Amino acid sequence: MVRFPAAFLLLSAMGFAQELGPEVKPFVRVNSPVVALEHVRVIDGTGSPAREDQSIVFTNGKIQSVSGSSTASIPKDAQVLDLHGYTVLPGLVGMHDHMFYPMGNAIFGEMAYSFPRLYLAGGVTTIRTTGSLEPYTDLELKKAINAGTLPGPKMHVTGPYLEGQGTFALQLHQLSGPEDVTRMANYWMDEGIDNFKAYMFITPPELSAAITAAASPTSPTTAARPSRSPTALSAATRPNTPAAAASRVGAEN
Repeated sequence: MVRFPAAFLLLSAMGFAQELGPEVKPFVRVNSPVVALEHVRVIDGTGSPAREDQSIVFTNGKIQSVSGSSTASIPKDAQVLDLHGYTVLPGLVGMHDHMFYPMGNAIFGEMAYSFPRLYLAGGVTTIRTTGSLEPYTDLELKKAINAGTLPGPKMHVTGPYLEGQGTFALQLHQLSGPEDVTRMANYWMDEGIDNFKAYMFITPPELSAAITAAASPTSPTTAARPSRSPTALSAATRPNTPAAAASRVGAEN
């Protein structure tokens, strides 16, 4: 049987930069500055075959070495764990991970307590929220995780959906035009969001305004193609669109 040591995920992600809070400590099984995982199978995520009987040395939450157990150099001060039968792989990066759940009748509830813990339990150590209904909740959650006071993955917080007139969801702001997009984008970038998600009924001029906001050198912003408006993407990414912004436009299927 292949077992996956999920207990180490939080340790590796957070390191030892700050004292962990009481909400986090129950999730951390190993809390030493130097840790050696011996006799594990390693899947490195590159597509290479799994490597058997490896030893991994962590120092302050970062990988220092990966080598065969028979030749590994283990620091004298390391906490050593013999993990025969376990498999180690990199933390998963979730590119489309919401913090809300459908409650019925197109109403969605924020799951700021359970979802971060569930993502970690599934081996996901970094997420992009890809559309937010409670952006301040998500931003405060990100701060708490970074400070070590709450458990959860590293978060890249998406701003509120950039949605046009005619949306099905009561909780989404319906844009009134390009000026509204610019106002909204600038406000939420100042608040600290990392990217945006353009949604189903956004118009070509509104999406163009979002991409212009994304072209700011200080704003690594992403717009996703609204699934029901393919013309908006083609209009917004015409030849004179800034290359820096166009490269940040992804597809929403």
